[in-house]
Amino acid sequence: MIGLNPDTLRAPFGAYSHGTVIPAGHRLLRTSGQLAIRPNDSIPESAFDQAVLCFESITAILAEGGMGPADVAHISAYVTDRAFMSDYMRARDAFVGRADRLPSSTLLIVSGFTRPEFKVEVEVLAAAAE
Repeated sequence: MIGLNPDTLRAPFGAYSHGTVIPAGHRLLRTSGQLAIRPNDSIPESAFDQAVLCFESITAILAEGGMGPADVAHISAYVTDRAFMSDYMRARDAFVGRADRLPSSTLLIVSGFTRPEFKVEVEVLAAAAE
């Protein structure tokens, strides 16, 4: 297994990698949940900007694993309020673009994250043919 922690992202909060590649037939890459925090620890205010930053981090992790958004098989996302769902979905739609095959998706409303300023968290499972 290979852990992926791009230098362009803030270091993980604990003992985990931002992404993992599991080789076999198809390579699988599973990200940890990405929160909207920049390497300088700043956090965007709006739910849309947070979701965009989450997907930018996911894109960096996918690139480090030799994959891209088109390789995403599933997206799991969490927002802290129903009012943030449309902002999240707008960012998600921009991330998946006009892919021939759209990923499956789960969106949950949760009571909160590790810090109160976080409104969105996103994780993905990606797969690429060897």
